[in-house]
Amino acid sequence: MSYLAKDGPIVLLTRSCLSPYVEPVTAAEPGPRVAAEELRNAGLRVTAARVAILEAVRAGNHLGAEAIAAGVRDRLGHVSTQAVYEALNALAAAGLIRRIEPAGSPARYEGRIGDNHHHLVCRRCGSVTDVDCVVGHAPCLEPADSAGFLVDEADVTFWGICPDCRTRDASPA
Repeated sequence: MSYLAKDGPIVLLTRSCLSPYVEPVTAAEPGPRVAAEELRNAGLRVTAARVAILEAVRAGNHLGAEAIAAGVRDRLGHVSTQAVYEALNALAAAGLIRRIEPAGSPARYEGRIGDNHHHLVCRRCGSVTDVDCVVGHAPCLEPADSAGFLVDEADVTFWGICPDCRTRDASPA
């Protein structure tokens, strides 16, 4: 069984070696071990960069590739921009993260997957916020006319001015 030291690195111990300084790591705890297991389960090779990228996306708020790369570099040192883009594409293709592309903006990445939610985008600063489906259980998955398509996803983006920008607009200059 694996254990995580409360104030140190990950260590492998047997049950007989347990001390008050270690506690069991469970699958519910976020962190490198959980991310590595998710990568393996998705059939992806586990690398320090991929683990750091997955964690950066999940910790961030709709980050772009450049912001993710900067965070990963702060954590690991040098990681090429190309490696970050390739990892983001692999993670999105595996369904571990979601890529969104608000009109007129570079792609953003989020860790909220597996549900039907939409986004609010500020026209001024570009901030993105998650919003649950408008009414009830995924009503927006049923278009008035499907034109013969089997609809499996809806991508709705609401545009407006965020509270921070509205506050700045109302403040005297």
